[in-house]
Amino acid sequence: MNYKQIIKNQEIRFKILNLLKFVPDKIMLKMQYRIKMGRKLNLKNPKRYTEKIQWYKLNYRNPLMTKCADKYTVREYVESKGLGDILNELYGVYDSVEEIDFDKLPNRFVLKTTNDSHTNIFCEDKNKVNINKIKVDLNKFMKSRNVISPGREWAYENSKKRIICEKYLDKDENDDIPDYKFYCFNGKIECLNVIKNRNGDFKSSAMFDRNFKLLPIKKSLDDDIEQEIKKPENYDKMIKIAEILSNDFPHVRVDLYNIYGKIYFGELTFYPSSGYLKFEPDEFDFVLGKKFQLEKYKEEK
Repeated sequence: MNYKQIIKNQEIRFKILNLLKFVPDKIMLKMQYRIKMGRKLNLKNPKRYTEKIQWYKLNYRNPLMTKCADKYTVREYVESKGLGDILNELYGVYDSVEEIDFDKLPNRFVLKTTNDSHTNIFCEDKNKVNINKIKVDLNKFMKSRNVISPGREWAYENSKKRIICEKYLDKDENDDIPDYKFYCFNGKIECLNVIKNRNGDFKSSAMFDRNFKLLPIKKSLDDDIEQEIKKPENYDKMIKIAEILSNDFPHVRVDLYNIYGKIYFGELTFYPSSGYLKFEPDEFDFVLGKKFQLEKYKEEK
């Protein structure tokens, strides 16, 4: 079922989910998984990666996840690992839109909320943008999804929503900023997803193994990347960084950028796509699932 075609407005979808906040998490996740994945969710003996993500939401409670899911407080975690040099320059952190003094911001900047996705605002030229519209959009982001996480993602539900402003990163020779997303399990990289040509909800991507060998795998909603993707400069350093940042968790996706060999931290994502990813071929869902070891945590329940 393509629920997005039935209810096209995202904010309406979130309002409906907030109205259903009384539904227990376990029941809600089973409903969502059935609707989005087209099959029954197995929580008693999960085999698929996407099933284990749902179990992860319900049962794994590491307080460090809340800190690391927040785009502001995660900076302290990155610094604690001796990796402060990969953090993007921070211009400010704000509890409300009214606190932002746009006159003091540089000509180019990025604004984003600290505990949400798809809320980034990129300003390439402050003199050519509508500041009032930016304020309206930020206020909308700050008010939305305040009641409950749409995907019942525990790590995000106890964090304080704020706004941060960061440096606008320069683009590469292809006028792009490739996003390198490392899927890590117990501090070990299993694969990575390279995202290019991002435009709203549309993007092109490719999957690689740890050694940057192209895999015959794709995420079903992404377009294929047509041009050859070269291994980035300092790739070995990216591997080291991703494994350091992921070592404290059974699973986390470590997102990094690499512009002409300069590595930047993106974010830590504990529930990629909220666990509703579809792979082609479908068998890859089981392949990743085998790497996601939950046995000792299930025994503790």
